Amino acid sequence: MQTAGALRRGLGLNRRQFLAATTGLTAAAAVAGVGPLASAAQAAGNGSNGVLVPPGKRGIILYTVRDAISRDPRSTSLPSGFRPVLEELSRIGYKQVEFAGYSQHANSEGGANLETVEGARLLRGWLDDNGLEAEGNHGFIPGSWPLTPADLDRFKLHLEIANILGFGHVGTGNDPTGSAYKADWDLAADKWNQLGLIASAAGLKLYTHNHDVAYSFLLDSGPLNAQGRPTRSSGIRRLEYFLQITDPENVWLEMDIFWAHVAQFRYRTFTAPDGSVQESIFNPLGVVQAQTTRFPLFHAKDGKYNPATGNGYDMVPFGTGDIDYTAFFSQMGAKGYHNPMYEQDNAPGNAANPGQSLQYSALSYTNMAALRG
Repeated sequence: MQTAGALRRGLGLNRRQFLAATTGLTAAAAVAGVGPLASAAQAAGNGSNGVLVPPGKRGIILYTVRDAISRDPRSTSLPSGFRPVLEELSRIGYKQVEFAGYSQHANSEGGANLETVEGARLLRGWLDDNGLEAEGNHGFIPGSWPLTPADLDRFKLHLEIANILGFGHVGTGNDPTGSAYKADWDLAADKWNQLGLIASAAGLKLYTHNHDVAYSFLLDSGPLNAQGRPTRSSGIRRLEYFLQITDPENVWLEMDIFWAHVAQFRYRTFTAPDGSVQESIFNPLGVVQAQTTRFPLFHAKDGKYNPATGNGYDMVPFGTGDIDYTAFFSQMGAKGYHNPMYEQDNAPGNAANPGQSLQYSALSYTNMAALRG
């Protein structure tokens, strides 16, 4: 019998690529009538018991602790710069990280800019020393289309850095386009399909990320405005359309679950081609269930429901809000496939509490580890 190691070598895959290729590749079918805010009791009834986020899958995006990474280590005894912060996150218990660029304070070990091959090797050593795996980066995606030679070279440098760091994925923290119009999403899909081919050739999965507006309704029909743009919608949401027209073998998504729930709160109606107003409630969990392996990463960002705000939620440490992560993680399918990264945009504290982002990271790790189905 051929061993797993022999099979992996025969396929030309590294260990991370082999595990990704052989874990949870069967997408779950959409479950009718299951909402993203289903109760934990309902989630427990699906037969998925035990730990929902295994120890090796508990991650954090370093944007959450950007204040600690960017502060001057000579000004404080708190962890500052990449190396001490990675050490602290490992001590807390995290096993995965997602980068948000490669810059730190100039007085930190290695200097200010680690967006180089040499900087990547330094970072990889610190990751390995602390038992951490890096899964991706919110980094450079070319804005030009068609690609300029300079943009292509920089993109390829980012792929080289990603492979040095051991990523399985490479991506961005931005939506593919901020436009509401179908024609612009068609252009974005053309670009992402091409970039995805380049990333796949380097052994990486290219992913985009959502904010709430990416799940608002696409303007694709109805009367045209003075600029010749459509003014009404067929009811499809922007990023769902993007999923339909991009290659599932080369383009993936990282759902920010908080912003998806903000979209559920904000974008509930659209104006149909006939001028009528139609209601359509967004279901983040249902979108994932329908093609769960298109979402290899998540931002596990929590929110406390507050309809008095424009977003409907206040951002809080993971496990202290009202987004039902027990239901989400137990019902999304492809158990063991996904990589949830704790994120909290407002985690950094002020001068009175400079350690807040790492304190919130510890609290959020504890709550993520406690999730049971």
